[in-house]
Amino acid sequence: MYKSKKPYFYGTGRRKSSVARVHLFPNGTGSITINGRDIDNYFGLETLKLLVRQPLVTTEQLGKVDIVATVTGGGVTGQAGAIRHGVARALLLANEEFRPALKAAGFLTRDPRMKERKKYGLKAARRAPQFSKR
Repeated sequence: MYKSKKPYFYGTGRRKSSVARVHLFPNGTGSITINGRDIDNYFGLETLKLLVRQPLVTTEQLGKVDIVATVTGGGVTGQAGAIRHGVARALLLANEEFRPALKAAGFLTRDPRMKERKKYGLKAARRAPQFSKR
């Protein structure tokens, strides 16, 4: 547990090229703040908000903890996945008894899928240039 003005638990989450730094404050009101904005203002899609809240619902901590996250890189889906990963890791530090539930749901596993690099002689990773018939 880290101590600033209020004690908190910290978790780093990653997904694709997104990195989230998650601060979980116990005994909170249930507010989720991402990059200084409320979750409803940050994510437009309801599915992304649901994705971020999944670890809290699984461990029945929704409404009991406050979350302040800073996320950089990637798109909105990758950022939501990174925050979910960070929240799960922070919950694990808060209470080790959450491990079986979080592990079974797959929230502790880092998704290793990344963009494939561009190869020389090709237009992208696998996209070859088109040749016209002569």
